[in-house]
Amino acid sequence: QVQLVESGGGLVQAGGSLRLSCAASGRTSSSTNMGWFRQAPGKEREFVAGITWIGGSTYYTDSVKGRFTISRDNAKNTVYLQMNSLKPEDTAVYYCAASGSWLGVPRTRDEFPYWGQGTQVTVSS
Repeated sequence: QVQLVESGGGLVQAGGSLRLSCAASGRTSSSTNMGWFRQAPGKEREFVAGITWIGGSTYYTDSVKGRFTISRDNAKNTVYLQMNSLKPEDTAVYYCAASGSWLGVPRTRDEFPYWGQGTQVTVSS
């Protein structure tokens, strides 16, 4: 089991930055692939970024490449999402997710059984 708690959301103007944090706890929280998803009103929850346990490889959806950076501090069991050059279309509830495994390179909702409660990010134009 993995428990996840996000923080760091808020209101920011277009072009601004925010950093989201996700603290993980539980028996397998220290050796799991992690990801960030987001869900805008009326839209499906979509994959944003992922980071693997082995090697710390990172991968992103095309719309955030070059603007968002995912990272992890394994000593603190915490994953971060640094978001720069924010756009109004980035407005959504952002969710941290854990796959519960170090295998593979997960990017679909079905591959992440553990979820945080979500944190709202609002970008004004």
